[in-house]
Amino acid sequence: MTDEAQVPPDGWKHTGVRVVPGDQLDDSTPQTPGMHRAAAIDRARTGAQKLWAGTVHIHAGAKTGAHHHGALESVIYVVSGRARMRWGEKLEFVAEAGPGDFIYVPPYVPHQEINASSDETLSCMLVRSDSDAVVVNLDIEPVERPEGVAWVDPIHKG
Repeated sequence: MTDEAQVPPDGWKHTGVRVVPGDQLDDSTPQTPGMHRAAAIDRARTGAQKLWAGTVHIHAGAKTGAHHHGALESVIYVVSGRARMRWGEKLEFVAEAGPGDFIYVPPYVPHQEINASSDETLSCMLVRSDSDAVVVNLDIEPVERPEGVAWVDPIHKG
């Protein structure tokens, strides 16, 4: 049951759940060359205080410039296509993810998204840990051959 002191004057009618139609996303969010970001959930559109959510599309065979998102944590969910992620100070590490896979990007990690397919758009859903759309584009000379890194965690040792 909801604490009566926390119920807004409109009884949650306009301050409660929000539905943002997929064809009405906002692409005036900060961009990185090589990708198209569109915001669905942020402070301006929904009043979100601690989340930013939207979509990312990368054309077949394309890649983004190197960038990071400041102190924000990011989660990328691959909807369709094949994502190749490079990260590190010289983008020296690489791993791939496909439909249904999640990618976690910690704060300040330099990274680059690459569409590993030459004929299919890479489509992802993106969530960040703050409603501000922080994007810091970087000028990095990547290593020629990155080191492959398996997706493992302390519980699932690969």
